[in-house]
Amino acid sequence: MMAPDWLTVTPGAAPLIVSLPHTGTVLPPEVEARVVSPWLARKDADWWIDRLYAFAADLDATIVHTAISRTAIDVNRDPSGVSLYPGRNTTGLCPTETFDGEPLYAEGDAPTVRDLAERRRRYFAPYHAALDAQITRLMGRHPRIVLYDCHSIRSVVPRLFEGQLPQFNIGTNDGASCDWTLTRAVERVCDRAAMSRVTNGRFKGGYITRHLGRPEAGVHALQMELACRGYMDEPAEVHEANWPSPYVEARAARLRSTLTGVLEGIVSWAVEGPEASPPDTGVL
Repeated sequence: MMAPDWLTVTPGAAPLIVSLPHTGTVLPPEVEARVVSPWLARKDADWWIDRLYAFAADLDATIVHTAISRTAIDVNRDPSGVSLYPGRNTTGLCPTETFDGEPLYAEGDAPTVRDLAERRRRYFAPYHAALDAQITRLMGRHPRIVLYDCHSIRSVVPRLFEGQLPQFNIGTNDGASCDWTLTRAVERVCDRAAMSRVTNGRFKGGYITRHLGRPEAGVHALQMELACRGYMDEPAEVHEANWPSPYVEARAARLRSTLTGVLEGIVSWAVEGPEASPPDTGVL
């Protein structure tokens, strides 16, 4: 079966899958016709992340990427609609507001139950089927694989978190989605960059990480949420005339160097196994 034109799957041989669930900006016509503003509907995309991680192909990683905007349906949310962060502000499976709380639909135009079911069928299911297929393929070649879920967000979003977000936000569902030695290996690379880092802070991993991470079966998953300031300017007040701001290559180069080290380290860990990792002394 051919993949839909909005879904790109680039198979690689390395024990690494790079997932890009939120870089899409395509609004299906039936969605664009109903939102109050196409710009608002694209505002919370993970801008330029596909460009930042373009080097992953050189590592022979498998890359799975949807071009569909998260406003149509968020493939990193529980399809049942259950919140990933109970009691905290977040966006849902088919968001009705932006990260800043701005309404995406006029009153009475929000997605219906039928809309949700159709968007799950057309956009959510194929993305997850692609991830499942690539996991199965790679597990047939390797004793363990890693699914690395790529994300970014503005550094300051008061409705979602206090203060300024660290540059690197590693999410492993509080250690449940991957072996601790993998987490430690990623942390070490990030910490050598002398940029701020937190593990399982505000972002502990979305549905992809939590649902697909099965370390006991050899499938290890983690999410990396980056603060956008590492590769683009972030205006103090975001509006249609200044967002998204351009990708800044000179700034991105430093961040990309660290991310290259992260993915190279992940591949080495997957090939060599947890037993090859140095003992955790708690000292960097």
